[in-house]
Amino acid sequence: MTVAPTADAPLTRNQTLVLEALAAAPVPLGAYALLDRLRDQGLRAPAQVYRALDRLQARGLVHRLETLNAFVACREAHRAEGPVVFVICEHCGRARELTDEVIGGRLRGLAAEAGLALHSSSVELRGTCAACGRTAAGTDPETR
Repeated sequence: MTVAPTADAPLTRNQTLVLEALAAAPVPLGAYALLDRLRDQGLRAPAQVYRALDRLQARGLVHRLETLNAFVACREAHRAEGPVVFVICEHCGRARELTDEVIGGRLRGLAAEAGLALHSSSVELRGTCAACGRTAAGTDPETR
């Protein structure tokens, strides 16, 4: 994936490198895994990665998966403060981003009922993806 900076707020070089590394990764990556992948491109300090991640998160281009302490590039067209659901396979580590207006509306309603001005929310569902489930059950045609 090639990241195109916007005219009003272009991405810095480090932000572009971090976002492209996340977009190309098959699984969520932690900050130190990103640093290891980007050393050859000139990123040398964890602070460089964390700063880029913070700014990318603020722009809604990156999500942090709390349970994994890792990051993924945003794959859905939604507002940064909108509710996001992640399904995470505990076997292969892949994470898929989903949005659902019904769930989003209910989460906003719950927050309002609790007197909370909701800024962001994410739900992480963990389990086994279909591909890993087929492999584990011996029903994957590629494993026969």
